[in-house]
Amino acid sequence: MEGGGTKAWRFARPANPALAAAGERSIQRYLLQLHACLDERGPRPVIPLSHGDPSSSPSFRTAPEAEEAVVAAVRSGEYNGYSSPATALPARRAVSEYLSRDLPYKLSHDDIFLTCGGTQAIETVMSVFGQPGVNILLPKPGYPKHEAHAIFHRMEVRHYDLVPERGWEVDLEAVEALADENTVAILITNPNNPCGSVYTHEHLAKIADIASKLGILVIADEVYGHLVYGSTSFVPMGVFGEIVPVITLGAISKRWAVPGWRLGWIATCDPKGVLRKTKKTQGLKTAEQFLIS
Repeated sequence: MEGGGTKAWRFARPANPALAAAGERSIQRYLLQLHACLDERGPRPVIPLSHGDPSSSPSFRTAPEAEEAVVAAVRSGEYNGYSSPATALPARRAVSEYLSRDLPYKLSHDDIFLTCGGTQAIETVMSVFGQPGVNILLPKPGYPKHEAHAIFHRMEVRHYDLVPERGWEVDLEAVEALADENTVAILITNPNNPCGSVYTHEHLAKIADIASKLGILVIADEVYGHLVYGSTSFVPMGVFGEIVPVITLGAISKRWAVPGWRLGWIATCDPKGVLRKTKKTQGLKTAEQFLIS
C-alpha cells in the first residue's frame, strides 16, 4: 500500500527453488561462518583443509615460461577483444594436442570447448544434458559443485558409493542398480577429489563397459590429471572413447598452479561420433555461444 502502509513488491517472492536447492549443497557459507570466528592474530595457525588453491603455498609456482607467455599476450594487444571459437583457435588446438598425447587417437580443435575455469566446464555440461525427468549418477563422497549444478539444471541426482576398502573405487554393482531409462550420464572424478585416489586402467575399463551397457555417457572430471602420488599412473577416461562416449573436463588451475587464470576446457572424446549424431556436440556449441563466449 502507498502512503505509509506496507508496499507489496511483486518481486518479493520465494527464491528460485532450483537455486536454493543447489546452494544447500555448498559448504561455502559454513566456511565463511567459521572464518568469521577465527582470530588471525591468535597463537594457533589455521590449516585450511578445504582449500584447493595450490598457488597459496610458496612451494608451488607455475613455470616462468607460462608467465612470460601471458605477459607477451597482454603486451601484444591482440587479445583484448571478446573471445570466439575463431580467435581462440590456437588455444583450442593446443589443448587438443596436449590431451591427444595420452590417447590412442587424435583429438581435433573442434573437440575442444574453452571455459572460464573448471567450474564453468561443469556448469556448461550440466546445462546441455540437464532437463526435468532425467537423472545423473554422481559419486559419494564427491565434489559439491557437481551436484549443485546438476540440481540447478533440473536433474535428479543419484549417488553411487566409492568403496574405501578398495581404494575408493566406484561401486560398480550399485551403479548398475541405480541406473534406469532416464539416466543420462555417470560422472567420475579422477584423480579423485576429495578422496585422493587414482583409478587403474582396469577399473576405468570396467566403468566404460558398464556405461556402454547402460547406454549412458561418462563425464570425467580430470582437473587433477597427472597430479598423482604413489605407484598408480593417471589414465584419462578418454582412452576408452571407442567403448563409450566420454566428455572430459579439465583446467590449468591445478597442474600449473594458476587457478586465478580461469582457463578450463570441455573435450569430447568420442571417435565414433555418437555425441555428434545425437546432436549433443551441437548443444555444446550452442552453450559455448550463450554461456561461454
